[in-house]
Amino acid sequence: MKYNITINSILNVNEIPDYWNEQDYLKLLELFNFPDPETIAKENLLDYLKMAITDEKPTDAAVILLTYKLSEELNEGQISQISNDMLLDKVCEEYPEIDLHAPLFHINQLLYLAYNGRFPNATATILNCEIIAEDTEDKSELGNEQILKILAQGLGKSALLKRLFPEQLAGAKPFPEANDILWELESLGSNQYKLITSEYWLSKSDFDQGEYMADIVFDEEMEEE
Repeated sequence: MKYNITINSILNVNEIPDYWNEQDYLKLLELFNFPDPETIAKENLLDYLKMAITDEKPTDAAVILLTYKLSEELNEGQISQISNDMLLDKVCEEYPEIDLHAPLFHINQLLYLAYNGRFPNATATILNCEIIAEDTEDKSELGNEQILKILAQGLGKSALLKRLFPEQLAGAKPFPEANDILWELESLGSNQYKLITSEYWLSKSDFDQGEYMADIVFDEEMEEE
């Protein structure tokens, strides 16, 4: 299937708005032993949470946040190890389980902001693009896998995504990792798409061109071969 792609914007950000909500702030303030968090005005919750975080040692604060978000995915030993590693490396980019990259990013950045840069700074990418099918009758729904295959054809050869998943992007192998590489995908209508991922996977410098044509293989086409 052929598509015409235009990259409208690529924005690098240090945090994703609305990931942490009011209930998260209140629960975390309790976990950090902050008295009467329910009396704090909504607009001040994050500032008070940052203060509560910095009352703890960095590794202890990391343990609290990791346990709050990832206790079902990680055991105590793993959480302890990651809490130490986070002070030295961008664990949210290097951790072998890709499905944990997104929550690790959000935890890392909350710690980075609270401790004013003591933790390494990680970056997310917000990309807006237009994708138009050459076949005007084509109504195929584009999911994470298809979007990544389409975008990959505009990337340079050195892009990490192309180096790690060449067969998957070419349609020669299934690509379940796509659902973890893309953290959010939103169809904005009129062939416009917005996606959020780590700069580790997609960055502005990865793209060779802002407008190009892509030809991708859908799963059903693989099955017919």
